[in-house]
Formats: sequence, C-alpha cells, structure tokens
Amino acid sequence: MRPELLSPAGSIEAFYAAVEAGCDAVYIGGKQFGARAFSKNFTLEEIEYVVRYAHLYDVKVYVTVNTLIYDNEIDDCLDYLKKLHKIGVDAVIMQDLGMIDLTRKVLPNLEIHISTQAHIHNLDGVKILEKLGIKRTVLARETSIDEIRHIKENSDIDLEIFVAGALCISYSGNCLMSSLIGGRSGNRGMCAGSCRLPYDLVDSNGNVVSKDKYLLSTKDLNTLEYIGELIDLGTASFKIEGRMKSPEYVYVITRLYRKAIDSYMETGKVSIDDNELNNLRKVFNRGFTKGFLFNEENNDLVNTKRPNHMGVSIGKVIDYRNGYADIKLDDDLSINDGIRILGSTDTGMIVTSIYKNRKMVKEAFKGDVISIKIDSVKKGSVILKTKDSKLINEVTNLINSKQRKVLIDMIFKANLDSMNLTIKYKDILVNVEGPKPSKAINRSMTKEDIVSKLSKLGDTPYKIGNLDISLDDGLFINIKDINELRRNAIDKLNDIRLKTKPYEEGSYSIEVPNFKEESNINYKVSNIDIYHKLKDYHNIYVDDEDLYKKIDNSIYILPRVVYKYEDYESVEVSELGGLNKYKNVPTSPYMNAVNSYTVAFLHSIGASRVTLSYEMDYDKVENLVKCYHKLFHKHPNLEVVCYGYIEAMISKFNMLEYHNLTGEYFLRDRFKNKFPIKIRDNKMVIYYTNKIKLSENYFAIGVNNIRLDVENNKDLNEIKLIIKK
Repeated sequence: MRPELLSPAGSIEAFYAAVEAGCDAVYIGGKQFGARAFSKNFTLEEIEYVVRYAHLYDVKVYVTVNTLIYDNEIDDCLDYLKKLHKIGVDAVIMQDLGMIDLTRKVLPNLEIHISTQAHIHNLDGVKILEKLGIKRTVLARETSIDEIRHIKENSDIDLEIFVAGALCISYSGNCLMSSLIGGRSGNRGMCAGSCRLPYDLVDSNGNVVSKDKYLLSTKDLNTLEYIGELIDLGTASFKIEGRMKSPEYVYVITRLYRKAIDSYMETGKVSIDDNELNNLRKVFNRGFTKGFLFNEENNDLVNTKRPNHMGVSIGKVIDYRNGYADIKLDDDLSINDGIRILGSTDTGMIVTSIYKNRKMVKEAFKGDVISIKIDSVKKGSVILKTKDSKLINEVTNLINSKQRKVLIDMIFKANLDSMNLTIKYKDILVNVEGPKPSKAINRSMTKEDIVSKLSKLGDTPYKIGNLDISLDDGLFINIKDINELRRNAIDKLNDIRLKTKPYEEGSYSIEVPNFKEESNINYKVSNIDIYHKLKDYHNIYVDDEDLYKKIDNSIYILPRVVYKYEDYESVEVSELGGLNKYKNVPTSPYMNAVNSYTVAFLHSIGASRVTLSYEMDYDKVENLVKCYHKLFHKHPNLEVVCYGYIEAMISKFNMLEYHNLTGEYFLRDRFKNKFPIKIRDNKMVIYYTNKIKLSENYFAIGVNNIRLDVENNKDLNEIKLIIKK
C-alpha cells in the first residue's frame, strides 16, 4: 500500500511549496482552535481557496482543530467545524475528547482524525476510537515501531505517524511546562517552547553538573533510511512536522520524502539524494535522530548545544588581522548568505562582501581562501552557513513554476454531423458537444491543429497524457469553437472533481449516570507512615505497587504510558486505553478534561470519577458544573487536585542516564527555579518547581472530591486550611 505523504503548511506560500513538492495531503490551521497559534494560519476564505486548489491537484486538506476547548467556546468551535465541513475539508484533526464526541454525532459526514495531542499510544486506546467510528489516529510520537506493528495487526483504523521534523521531548498532550511557567498552554496552541530553553542540571546541594545547556532540546526526526520498513508496516500516512517552518523548508523536506517513498514503491529500495539531504541541512536542522519511533539511543536524542538552526559547516578561520578574517572554504559561499562563526561566542551575520586574492567577488567555492570583514574572531573558529541564498532562490523559483500537473486523456471526434470532446480522468468521463463543423472551402483542419488547440491548458492543473483524434477530411472548424469546447470540458471535469461529501447535521445524545452530591476528601500518599496519620478520608491514591498492596482499598495510579495492563482491583487511569481495559474507575488530571462534554464522554465509557485538568481555574470549574447540569440535567462526579507537586512533563528521554547520574537532581532555569527530576516506570518525570495550594471551596460549586498529595508532616500542617474551607 502506498502511504499518504502529509505535509505541513503554516502559510499560503508553504501550502504552494508542499503541493509543488509532491505531497498527497496538507494539514493547515485556521485562525482559531489550532495547536500552532503563532503561525500565520488561514482565514475561512483562505481555507476555502486552499481546498479548491488542492483538490484540483489531487491533494487532500486536513484542518487542525486540536486544542482543548472550554465550555464557553463550545458553540463557536462547533460553528467553526460546520463551516469547515461546508467548505469541503477532507478531515479535521482534533484532541479534545468531548468535542470529538459532540462533532462525530452532530456532523456525521465530517471525517475526524485524532491528534497526537490525544496521547494515543497503545492498542486499547485505538480500540476505543474504533468503537466511536473514528477513521484515523495520529499516534503519539513516542510510539515504537514494534508497538505500531502490534496495533496495525490487531485493528482496522488508519494509522498516521510522524516521520520527520521537530520532536517534543515530552509525550504529546502531556506537557504542562509552558502553561505552568508562563501561562501559555501547549494544549491550547500557545506553547512557549520551554524545552528549547537553557537550564542548569544541579544536585540536591546545588552543585552544578551541567551549566546553561539546552538539556531538553531534541534533534529533528529523520526516518528517510527506514521508509521501506514503514511502508511495509502498512501505515496509512507519513506526516512531516513543520507548520512554523519556511516554504523553502517545506518544499525541500517534502521533496526528499516524496522521492524516498516513490523509489521504494518502484524498486524496492529507498533512494536518498545526498545533495537534497544536504539542502535540508542548509534550510533548517538541529541535527537528526531516528527518534523514539526506532528506539534511538538515549544519547542521540537531544542537541544540548543549540535549540535552533545549526546550519552546515563550510570552513574555518585560518587567520585574523585588521578586522578581516581569512577563511579556508569547504563549501561554496555567496553574497547574501547567512553565516554563524563558532568561537568563544557565537556571531551571526549576512555576508555582504567577499574578497578573494584582494578582489571583491560575488561568490567563492570549495577550496578557496577568502576574506570577510568581522569585528572579532579567533583563529580556528568554525564557520557555519545558516542561509544559502542561491538555494532559497532556486527553491522559490521551483515553487513558483507550478510544474505539478494532473494527467488527463482526451478523445476528440469531428465530422459534418458532430464535434465532441471526451476527457478521461481515473474513473471520471466527461463528454461535451460542440457546434457542427462545416465543409472547408480553402484549408482543411488538420490533426496537428487540433493538438495545438487542445494542448493549451494554460494555468489549469492539467496536462494531456493520451490524445486520440478522429477527424474527417475536408472539415472547417472555427478555432474559437475548439477553445470553447476545451474550456467547457475542463470546467465540467472540475465541477465533478470538486464535489464534496454532503453536509448533514445529526443530533447529540449521551447516556450518563446521575451522581449524588458529596464532599469527599481524597489523599495521595507516598509512604505508609503518612497514611497512618490521616483521618476522615474517602479514598487513598498511591503510585507505588508495594504501597498499593500494603494499604487496603487504595487506588493504584496507573502509569501515564501503558502498553500492557495488569489485573488490579482498583485503579486510576491517565490515558484513553485504560478505559477499554477497566470499567467504573476514576480518571486522572492528565486525561485533559476541561469541559462538560468531555466529562460526560468519560462517564459514558466507564469513568466513575473525572479529575479535572490542572489547567482549570476555579471559575472554569464552576462554569463546567453549571453547563453540565444545564446540558444533561444530572450531576457529575468531579475531582480537583488542590495540593501537591504537578508532573509538568513526562518523557522517554532519561536525562540522568544521559549524564550517567543516579540520585536526586533538579533542572534549574535562568530565574533559579528548581524543577525536581524523578525516574519512574523507566520514564523521566519533571515536576513543577512550586506546589499547588488551592484554598477555594470547590464543594460549594458542585465538585464532589478534592485531592491532596501528602508526602510529609509539613504537608499535613499546610493542608489544614484547605480542609477547613
């Protein structure tokens, strides 16, 4: 099966680049509800244009509506989805579970793809999606090829995987760093890139292990050499990350993967163009990794030196005098190129003059020794090219050339009784009649004349493959009539090809239980001594199996990443697959429940209690409860975590192992805030620097449960105020 090549487009220019480079589909974001709020994105009018343009080139368009949606946004979001459906988008990509459930019922003909933000990483999660009738899921980027193979062999849903581009260090949808540090939620499309910032790694005594390094900044995913294995796996779609990237990047990387896929499908071997791969390095790279997908070694996942474009090495400084650096080139350099000099400090600049043999030149080549004016630089400094102006011009011209065409066959017939043109495209046949020809008085129409006129397809997306002409001798045909015949046939073909799925609205309904209103205090404990000091509790949570066995009737908090479920009597689940395995169990705050529809959906598939997201403040919780009562005329069973440390990030990357460390360590940011690091279930968990201490009275607004994470005697003293309220 030939996989779909899915390219990113954060702007109209990047969209054209993706199409010209040979993508099968593009994913774009609108001006709202998309997880890349800071890219240019598209208005509804632009999306309508993009859909029409793309469909004429046999390219599908998916629109991201993949943020979490609050109750006061539900109506606007649903209205937006209706407009997208009427425009004819091929699918929407969504994260919010409640919004997904609402949309699939209200808009049954709108195809929904589940975003990687939904953290679908195991077969049980896929099985729930299949029950909902979901067409496709984008698997979590951390899912290994072995797990993907297992999912594929045991399910029928289409699987989409990332094959190239930037990687989050955290499991997608499970990172709260940006939200907690600066109030910019990654789940709301406003990620500030906390993982791309410099940190110190320090021990419990403040001793520095690593200073001012980009400890969480991943290299970019590159799976080119594994494309054959991924194709054989039967994956439906190969996705390239990059909606914040330039059109040149989108073109170069799409072209690379287009050639890799096509070469394997045609010859059984992946052909990688080293020159084009080097072009990708010039356009943008942080270094490459095969990622969690192919179980990359821990040491090859991050680039601690630089979080942005590295460029490519093109030479070294061999001398410096009088404000000029002499450079021995390993690659070409031109005026208007961008370079970075790696010395004691990094210096970036645009090259405005080049001297070779004391003469100013516009370009220099591999092996040349040149001089350029630089304020200060040390001998031996490495020169990186970060912008290749000739490459950018070349790619821009390729994008603007509009060389991509759709092949059609034509059959033209003309005699004294009739003239008609048939266009064949795949299984579509279009036939158009023209005016009857007349007898020629002077020169007769020839086949060459017909070919000339029918081939004038101009700025249409078409190119003639086979042209069959049946023309009687001695005919006169007006040139205007042939042109009109061609235009009418093309217009008719376009009308057929641009037909979209019929718009249809359904009704939303759901069966949810009615819970009684309660005021329960629940605790999470980390040791048996604290447990014995607790009084008047309703439930006890633990995340340690040994402690779970020691405390009767305790609830075991399952890991946030699960590939094999064990048999426990009482658990809390943090990911969707858990609700396929266990019923009548609570869900954790990492299920990202932020609206009444999500709460109802989770209750309907077996959640006995729904713990709301950490990103919900008091007013949002109050509004959720009111909306739930109004919508369903029943009471939900909600929980809010009011005290304790928040797991801000969970990752397959083990930073302590990377530095050959064991024990207690912290990330320290530039403001001297320390973030505890723990290794649990072979995953790295980074905690937020401060404990949450919510003292509002949540029982008063209809929340049945509050949870307090207690580790020591100090915690017991601090929570007295919360319990009192």
